[in-house]
Amino acid sequence: MVRIIIIGYMGAGKTTVGKALAQQMGITFYDLDWYIESRMRKTVPQLFAEFGEEGFRKIEYNMLHEVAEFEDVIISCGGGTPCFFDNMEYLNSKGETIYLKATPEVLHRHLMMGKTIRPLLRNKTPEEMLQFITEQLQKREPFYLQARHTIDVNLLDTYEKIKISVSTIRQLLEV
Repeated sequence: MVRIIIIGYMGAGKTTVGKALAQQMGITFYDLDWYIESRMRKTVPQLFAEFGEEGFRKIEYNMLHEVAEFEDVIISCGGGTPCFFDNMEYLNSKGETIYLKATPEVLHRHLMMGKTIRPLLRNKTPEEMLQFITEQLQKREPFYLQARHTIDVNLLDTYEKIKISVSTIRQLLEV
């Protein structure tokens, strides 16, 4: 039974790396946010708007406890998932946790190129975004660093480099 759980700040490449890893290993991939959206029949921004961050985190907690019971899966968590309740401890008890680590500047660049509007970044200027990312990463990194493995993804900007990250994870976990 394989259960690999990928964590890190938004824009780190959790979904990209998770999908590539799952495809290479021939197992199912779940993006926790997508799972929440399909189960709740609302987008994450809609859930944030309707329930606020606290309400969303409770929904996320419940959905995490569902998806983390699946076997032979790779799960990519939302950026805040490990930082609430006992989620990080729970994730470590359920599988191999991998933190995709990147600098605030790299995350900012990835998020500026992104197609989706992140609820926590809405209505921020690029400068405000960078400051927000930097401050949030400082608060969240103590949780992220509890992962069993950390991979530097600062240069995750080409498909070749994504493949290298996937190979690194497979070697690290011997899967």
